[in-house]
Parts: sequence; structure tokens; C-alpha cells
Amino acid sequence: MARVSRHDPEQFSRQRAHPVDEVLPVGKLTLYGFQHVLAFYAGAVIVPIVLGNALGLSREELVYLINADLLTCGVASIIQALGVWKIGARLPLVQGVTFTAVSPMIAIGLGAGGGTAGLLVVYGAVITAGIATFLFAPFFSKLVKYFPPIVIGTILTVIGLTLIPQGLKDAAGGAQLIGHPGYGDPKNLAYALGTLLFILLVVRLGKPYLSSLAVLLGLVAGTGVAWLLGDVDFGGVKNADWFGVSTPFHYGMPKFELFPIIAMVVVMLITMVETTGDVYAIGEITRKKVDNATVANALRADGVATVLGGVFNSFPYVAFAENIGLVRMSRVMSRFVVVAAGGFMMVMGLLPKAGSVVAAIPHPVLGGAAIAMFGMVAAVGIQILGKVDLREERNALILAVSLAAALLPNAVEPFFERMPEDVRAVLNSGITLGSLTAVLLNLFFNVFTRRKTMEIDWDEIEGGDEPAEAHEPFGAHGPADPYAPQAHHRPGPAGPPGPQHPQGGPDWGIPGH
Repeated sequence: MARVSRHDPEQFSRQRAHPVDEVLPVGKLTLYGFQHVLAFYAGAVIVPIVLGNALGLSREELVYLINADLLTCGVASIIQALGVWKIGARLPLVQGVTFTAVSPMIAIGLGAGGGTAGLLVVYGAVITAGIATFLFAPFFSKLVKYFPPIVIGTILTVIGLTLIPQGLKDAAGGAQLIGHPGYGDPKNLAYALGTLLFILLVVRLGKPYLSSLAVLLGLVAGTGVAWLLGDVDFGGVKNADWFGVSTPFHYGMPKFELFPIIAMVVVMLITMVETTGDVYAIGEITRKKVDNATVANALRADGVATVLGGVFNSFPYVAFAENIGLVRMSRVMSRFVVVAAGGFMMVMGLLPKAGSVVAAIPHPVLGGAAIAMFGMVAAVGIQILGKVDLREERNALILAVSLAAALLPNAVEPFFERMPEDVRAVLNSGITLGSLTAVLLNLFFNVFTRRKTMEIDWDEIEGGDEPAEAHEPFGAHGPADPYAPQAHHRPGPAGPPGPQHPQGGPDWGIPGH
């Protein structure tokens, strides 16, 4: 096969499409897309369930929220992966409701009286914050130079470490069983451990194509075993409707109130940092060049999806980190797989009976798979942190203090119970605190002092020495390894800070001394 210079990406693109832009056969699109749906489903429905229960909604209203969420998730994922005009990163990013917004939305809803009346105030804040995100996206994307690897790597590590406990709770039986004898039952742990071991064995022993479907196969196998032992209840499938449409403003016209809007705008600013990290992480995984325009397009998609969420009775949206971990595990990089997943989500949102089948997967089985996927998110963050000189105490402090801040909400819950409600609504989140800490400490240590850093070599990420083989989707054409060791970054010349990346990307690498 002809070699293509890593310094000439255009020559590479003339020979074959980048794996991100490759359209796989229908069968593979279906299987890989459905695997994304299964990986995404538990995290997708947990937000409307938690919020609905907190606001005292009826079971029928809760089911409606779940269906509306799935439908909007599907539309949002298609927009992000497929791209429309300057909306959408055109990367394999699955969109889902952000966990960062859960506490603020509960506080806003309860402050408005709870129930559907509280939802109307939440939706007013969500729509306004979505519009603000869309308008601010091009300006925010120019700030990515303030998010070097120490920030992006820390944020992704924080996201992974913060989500792992959720997977562990599912492995114990689900958060809904906390306080009951069934929570932590050895049988639940056996299901979770069995699912995790099955996934590991498939990755270790299976052929490339099977390895890329390890999570899907693990979920099916775990659910099958639980069904044979009588621990899967498909009763909800029988009772669910065949068809249901989420109509705009189902609960009435939204109410726009100042303080809820401010709180939700703050939440969206935090999710913009999270999305920026997700975009660079998926660029690192797929070796697809990311620049300011890519980040801006991804943020616009978040804004559009959030506005749609407020209109169609759902919530704020962001790229789902667990699905980034799935891309890392499966090595299937085609964005059209996410488009297929979006189609499945829309069908499930329109067909409650189909969604209820997936909802029957036991929590311990989901937990076993989630442990691997959430851990892979943290691993991507650690991979990016590998580009940082952590022997330099400033970078080490940014990482150390940010990790500590991320653990604070779960470790010392009474601390936040004594805060004012509006402050607690924004800060009572490990992802929020950890991300804000990383950003602010980087500004304090590395930006205001104008310290010299180095840039990421996107030609090297995109091409490598053997780009044609390095970009081979795992399982589509052969067992290529997209994580082959890369050449070390070259330090920049001594003196004043070096130039930014020509595309406006962040300074990426080891800080100079």
C-alpha cells in the first residue's frame, strides 16, 4: 500500500476517507448503532426519572418524560454526528441529557412549587440557556487555548471517576434500592461481575469484529442469564403503548424567570467546557483533526438540542462520555454509526413498547458494562494527561486539587446542605466542581503568567507513519490498532510563548521551564 506523508493530510484524504467519515454496511451500522443505544440508555433515562420523582410527577408523566427524552436524544445525536450547516461536530458523539443540570433543575422545579408547574419554569430556563449556548458558541470556541491538556485531561478524568460510582451503584442493584436489603445482594454483584468478565473475555479472545461488539454481547448475555433465573421482568412491555408522540409544550407554555435562567446559563457554560473536552477526546481517539470551528459547531449543536429539549419536554444536552468510552473500546470510529443510533433512539421515543424492552435490562447487568465504559472515559483523560509534565508542580496541583474538588459533593454531603439553595443548585456536582477548579487553577498558574507551552501536532495525530492502516476501523477491514505509540512531541524554542496552532487550537503538550 502506498505510503502517505503525515505532513500532507490532503494526499491521505484523496486515497481514502477518514474512518470517521466512512459509511459502514447496513448490518454493521445496525449492530454498532444498537450497541451505542444500549450503552447510552441507562444514563439517558436516569435524568428524567430522578427529576420526575423529585418533583412528584405521576407515573404517566414520568413515562412521557422518558419518551420525550429518547426522541430528542435521537434528533440531537443525528444533528451532532451528521452536521447541518455550522451545527454539529461531524464526529461520533452521542448526545444525552447532562448530569450537571440535574441538581439545578430539581432546585428550580421545587422552588416553583414542584409538579408540572415546576417543569414549566425549568423549561423556560432550558430554552433560554440553549439559545445563549448557540449564540456564544463561536466566541467560546476561541477560548480553547485556555484549555490545554492539563485541563482537558483533568476534566475527562473527573467525568470518568465521577460516573464510576453510578456504575457501581447499578452493580449493587440500582440507586433505587439504597436502604433496602436487596442493595448489595451477592446475586446482584454476581450479575455485574459476570457481565464485566464476559466483556473482558470477548475483548481478549474474540475476533476483531466480535471484540467491537463486546458491550452489546455482554448486555445480551447478562440479561439472558438473569431471565433464565427469573430476575428479568418484561411485564412493562405488555403494558406499554405501541405508539406515542411527544408534542411541543405538552405541559403548557414555559415560564421565564430571571434567577432560574441565570442558574441554567451557568450550567450550560460548564457543559460547554465538558463538550470541549469531549470533542478533543474523540479527536484524540479517532485521530481526527479538531480546531476552533469543530468546537464551535459542536457547541452550536448542544445549543440547538437544548432548545429542542425545552420545546419537546426534555432537558439540556451534551456529548455523552460513556459513549466516547465505547468508541475507545470498540475502535469503530464512523460517525454514521451514531446516526444509526440516533435513528434507534427516535424509534424508541415514538414506540414506548420498544423502549420498555431495553428498560427491562437489569441494573446489575448495566452496572457491569458501565464500570468498563466509565473507566475508559477516565482512561482517555489519563491518556491526554500523559502529554503533560506532571513533574512540574503547577500542573500536578491543578490535577490534584481538581480531583479533590470533584469528590467533595459525594464525600461531604452536609457541607452543601448548609449552602444557600441557589449556590447549592450550581455547585453540588462533582463534574461541575472539578471542571471549574481545573479551569480556574489553569488560569491562575499558566495563563496569567504567560508560561510557554507546546502545541499538539494534528498532522501526526491524523496521519502517523502508516495512516492508511492506522485509520482502519476495528472490525470493519481488519484488526488495526489506532493506539500505536506516537512520536514524542518536540519541545518548542526557548523564549516567549510559542504561536498558537494555526487553526486556533489549544497549546497541547509539556510546558516549558
